[in-house]
Amino acid sequence: MLILNKTLFMITLKRGKYMDKYEFFKKKVYSLIDIDLSCYKEKQMKRRIQSLITRNNFKDFDDYFEELKVNKKLFEEFINYLTINVSEFYRNPTQWDVLEKNILPDLIKKNSNINIWSSACSTGEEPYSLVMLLSKFYDLKDIKILATDIDVGAIEKAKIGIYSEKSLQYLPSEFRTKYFEKVGSSYKINQIIKDCVQFKHINLLKDKYPENCHLILCRNVLIYFTEEAKNSIYKKFYNSLNSDGVLFVGSTEQIIMPERYNFKPARTFFYKKIVD
Repeated sequence: MLILNKTLFMITLKRGKYMDKYEFFKKKVYSLIDIDLSCYKEKQMKRRIQSLITRNNFKDFDDYFEELKVNKKLFEEFINYLTINVSEFYRNPTQWDVLEKNILPDLIKKNSNINIWSSACSTGEEPYSLVMLLSKFYDLKDIKILATDIDVGAIEKAKIGIYSEKSLQYLPSEFRTKYFEKVGSSYKINQIIKDCVQFKHINLLKDKYPENCHLILCRNVLIYFTEEAKNSIYKKFYNSLNSDGVLFVGSTEQIIMPERYNFKPARTFFYKKIVD
């Protein structure tokens, strides 16, 4: 019994040290890149980072962090893994159909020009999809989309605008034919579409949000944040929207009791700002 208790004590001690190392790692990451890992769901994020540590043959969080500071390739891998850059054109096509047939016509009817913010744009598929969709309502020269992300590397890829065939699988064929050039096994988006998007680095957890937005897209990102972080982000989105603005969220991110944040459902995954 004594031996068993001693073993349990040692396991608990090791877990405690492991937890302390992760807490210290979060603080060091924050000081290095100004990203607060405490705002992400801990179990998921710790598992993702631990897989990177194991894959790259590092001993522990401390060992891994020391190399992060000096190894550019490792650092870029960490940021990319941290920000979970998974995207494609017209992701969840039925939602884009609702956007085209219900949400945009209503916004355009009330406003001659609409300000749209793609708030976690990843490698550009979402804002470029928006431009192509808006080309059904406006001349391209009149379309401007703000696209932001925390990952500078993802933004640079978006600016280049070269994509795999798989990422275009849900894109309407008319857009693929009209706005892409085949380059080997990949597709390069036309400059005329790229010119409609302004890319900018924004950290949703700490940076100032743009103002007077008619439509904000934040899709498939908030599921990785803690409830406290999400509450803060919803409130800032509210303040960022104009009086008849709409928030468009991901297919796994329906807002429970949206009235808490002064939103009301417009359609599934679309929330309209409530103005007193």
